Amino acid sequence: MTGIPLSDKKYRVYPEYKESGVEWLGAIPEHWQTISVKYLAELNPKKSGIKTSELNKECTFLPMEKLKLNSLILNETKQVSDVYDGYTYFKDGDLLLAKVTPCFENKNTAIALNLKNGIGFGSSEIYVLRNFKNAHNKYLYYRLQENSFMDIATAAMTGAGGLKRVPADVINSYTLATPSYYEQQKIANFLDHETAKIDTLIAKQEKLIALLKEKRQAVISHAVTRGIPNKEQPNAPMKDSGVEWLDEVPEHWTICEIKFVLTSLDFRRVPLSGEERSHRSGEYRYYGASGVIDHIDDYIFDEPTVLVGEDGANLISRRTPLAFAAHGKYWVNNHAHILKPTDGLADYWAEVIENINIEPLISGSAQPKFTAEALNNLKIAFPESVEERLSIENHIKEQKEKFDLLMLKANSSISLIKERKTALISAAVTGKIDVRNWQEM
Repeated sequence: MTGIPLSDKKYRVYPEYKESGVEWLGAIPEHWQTISVKYLAELNPKKSGIKTSELNKECTFLPMEKLKLNSLILNETKQVSDVYDGYTYFKDGDLLLAKVTPCFENKNTAIALNLKNGIGFGSSEIYVLRNFKNAHNKYLYYRLQENSFMDIATAAMTGAGGLKRVPADVINSYTLATPSYYEQQKIANFLDHETAKIDTLIAKQEKLIALLKEKRQAVISHAVTRGIPNKEQPNAPMKDSGVEWLDEVPEHWTICEIKFVLTSLDFRRVPLSGEERSHRSGEYRYYGASGVIDHIDDYIFDEPTVLVGEDGANLISRRTPLAFAAHGKYWVNNHAHILKPTDGLADYWAEVIENINIEPLISGSAQPKFTAEALNNLKIAFPESVEERLSIENHIKEQKEKFDLLMLKANSSISLIKERKTALISAAVTGKIDVRNWQEM
């Protein structure tokens, strides 16, 4: 028997084990039995169980995106007769399992509960498992998250690209080891209790990350609108900016429209043929509306010295309030405005622009855009001194590195906690630990 992949030894093992004869199961507790899923649950129960009188009733409707791990978003209803054909049927107590990539790999699995009139219909990309009397639905929920099942099912997926699916026969024929119904229930209760505690730890780390992001943004916002706190002069003279989003700014700062400090390079775009794009696509990084992407799209700069701004340029999305700095040589498509800073401080100007809420300035309904005119007329405040701007840029970089390190540590903690959760589930549902005497404390 393999060891328990947990960091402590507080869990007991079963007194006796036997060889299962199944490669991915290995040794199992002596009293457990090997059995295929099809003998524990019915896959995709027939709709014949729905009474004629129920056709005019409302039911829960579940699109694929509303099925998550241990979570169903039950905010949509339809009449049973309207979804009877073409959708997957389920009822309260059924186990729902995503069968299409990437939802399956993300373990989008949950028990259906609190359905409208106890009935649900959902995406055809959902498998339904209705447990028989010898199986506990929550035990199956945990058992089908275990790594050996996930590995076998993922490897057996058929289809191309993003439409790969787990075949039904892979679910039905998967062999697992199970104890009695009572013991399955005990394992499920144990895992409900222990994973809830683990999920609480994860939630605390996620809350910490959210707070760190909020604090980091507050530090950046203060730096680009108030400057760096000065110990020698903590209360620097301020003045009314006359700009609603800015409020007060340091008295010595300049207030003007962007077009007077950053030069637009939008006019230098020229279209390239598909052959030209393909031939040159691997030479430099490529920027779209939301950052670096890995292919050439519609337009690029028309001359090598502008194809790249060696000292950086600012790219501002036409469709979303996003600004970022581009360094080195790069291509850019027609979904971003290009501004050239005369001082070479692309990172500084990116933070200034990114701090502005430009949502009210985005126009158009079919394809909302942040126009060049709106961008050029946007008012900003900044210190006249290049040295002060550089100092602010360096300060922001230092602060971002500090916060990013803290967030990295929190994310690492989340990864470790999730690994422990996976290991605990695996150990319990495969008989590596004995929880028959477990009691909730």
